[in-house]
Amino acid sequence: MNSAVLLASGGLDSTTVAYGLAAAGIDVFPLFFDYGQHCADTEWDRVNEVLPRDMRRPERCDISDIFKGSSSRLIKEANLWEDKVADNDLYVPYRTMLFFAAAAARAQTLGILDVYTGFINSNHAKEIDCTEEFMNSMDGLIDNIGPVRFTSPFRFSSKTAVVEEALRRGVPIGRTFSCQAASDFPCGACPNCVERLHALQDAALVIPQAKVD
Repeated sequence: MNSAVLLASGGLDSTTVAYGLAAAGIDVFPLFFDYGQHCADTEWDRVNEVLPRDMRRPERCDISDIFKGSSSRLIKEANLWEDKVADNDLYVPYRTMLFFAAAAARAQTLGILDVYTGFINSNHAKEIDCTEEFMNSMDGLIDNIGPVRFTSPFRFSSKTAVVEEALRRGVPIGRTFSCQAASDFPCGACPNCVERLHALQDAALVIPQAKVD
């Protein structure tokens, strides 16, 4: 059986990748990063809940000291009743690059050469390290420094396409969590929530009688 490390966050994208890998019979080692995000405990609960039941339980990797003192609203939770949160406030510097490096190191330590992520081409919230251009540049860097290969099945996909795949796979969409602004429940207004809601609406129209949790 082939093995792979999966960057698992409890969100829709990485969970859908998990279901695809499980269907392909791949032995998955889910890796969850606690980088000090205010919703870390909620994400951790969800990732344990939404991954396929027969999949290995996720490993929690604490890298929170790296962003200690950060003013990012992904780290320092805003009071949504009082604070105005702009897209720029949600950026965490070099987060994705750190994820890639740590995941590659952990994978090679485990003797695994394949790492999967749920990253999609995203230009919202100033996520410059989730764009197609960034991912392309990372390909060249990784090819030159080690044997670990990264695969992001949705890197060229829309969120609607991810939802459609999740529906086909039986992913518990309603239990996934990827809100950027609130730690306990989806705010419905941050870039991630808005993109998700639009994708759910689009998918319900594309797939007749689709059940969306």
